[in-house]
Amino acid sequence: MPGRQPVPARLRAQLAGVTTAHGPGRVRRQIAGVAVVIGLGAALSACGTSGTGLAQQACSHVNASIALFARSEHQSDPTTAAALKQRAYLELRAALPIAAQAAFHDGQWQALMTTVSESSRVPESSLVSALRAQCRDAGSSPFGQPGPPSSIPPPAPVSTSP
Repeated sequence: MPGRQPVPARLRAQLAGVTTAHGPGRVRRQIAGVAVVIGLGAALSACGTSGTGLAQQACSHVNASIALFARSEHQSDPTTAAALKQRAYLELRAALPIAAQAAFHDGQWQALMTTVSESSRVPESSLVSALRAQCRDAGSSPFGQPGPPSSIPPPAPVSTSP
């Protein structure tokens, strides 16, 4: 109001909830603010996912697929062998979206994603050696370098003489 004139009584009643610090809408705003912070935290934590970690997840599916495929090759029963090959194929296909995410986050996993995606056109027997090599890289430390030496000293030898 201009000139600090008093507020009419009917407006004062309507403004009472707006001007007080503890109005009924405050709790709702606080809950909404907490929900937004939690949502942003979850969204931003997804951005921190490393390509190597995703590649290792994809390789767990790949390794399971290779093991199933190898078991199928040693089966004498054709029905069991076919069932194992189908399970191996499905396990390999389960690795594809994870390998694609790994390649998205880190370009060094493009070959893994491409090899896994070829499983729909190429027999798994032709892909096994490439998949093993690519997953071996996922299991090693970054850039193929050994990890830092341990700062923990080895245990002291135990003497057996009395």
